[in-house]
Amino acid sequence: MSKHILITGGSSGIGETCARAAIAAGHKVALAARSVGKLNALVDEFGKENAFAIQCDVTDIEAQTAMFDAVADRFGSIDVVLANAGLGASAKGTEHGDLENFREMIMVNNFAVTVTCKLGIPHLKKSKGQLLLTGSQAGHVALSGSVYSATKWFIRGYAKNLSNELGEHGVRVTSIDPGMVETPFFDSPQPQALRPEDIARAFMYVIELPSHARISEIEINPMVGAHRA
Repeated sequence: MSKHILITGGSSGIGETCARAAIAAGHKVALAARSVGKLNALVDEFGKENAFAIQCDVTDIEAQTAMFDAVADRFGSIDVVLANAGLGASAKGTEHGDLENFREMIMVNNFAVTVTCKLGIPHLKKSKGQLLLTGSQAGHVALSGSVYSATKWFIRGYAKNLSNELGEHGVRVTSIDPGMVETPFFDSPQPQALRPEDIARAFMYVIELPSHARISEIEINPMVGAHRA
């Protein structure tokens, strides 16, 4: 059965690849990001019958409200929300980090995710849908001084809190927590890293589970010492 899916941070990397996999499986996808040029290029590739683009700064509450209104108007319902938009650190640790980078990371990685979830909940309660949050292995280990890691600990805990809140309404919540993934997040090639396609496989597995089953958390890590062929 075709599902209606909203993906934030959908213009590249994990978001784009999850969208690509979902469309290949027959689902319909709304892609949201700030990079409207990239989004429009993807929609042209995927076909306007399968996808549409929404320019959205996820830290802007009004922009996210308009995003959800547009998706509901287009699809009629929303079955899956992937809160995927995220931002990395510009420097290592707290002492040497940049305060403006801290502010932006927390706004994008945490505050914006709470907005996506709050606005998505009424739609997902109607459809008994699924809410997925992109976390990180950085949310499973204490990285020295890392504000980025702390934002991902938030995601992991928040997903569990949401699951407790929404389970009685038939809404399933999952955090997908990958290790290093080779995406535009990094400035240089990472041959030992996971591929975005690895994360997309996990995403598809979760959203295609039968309604009586749920996965609260998926950890995906590259094999130690392995290099991709």
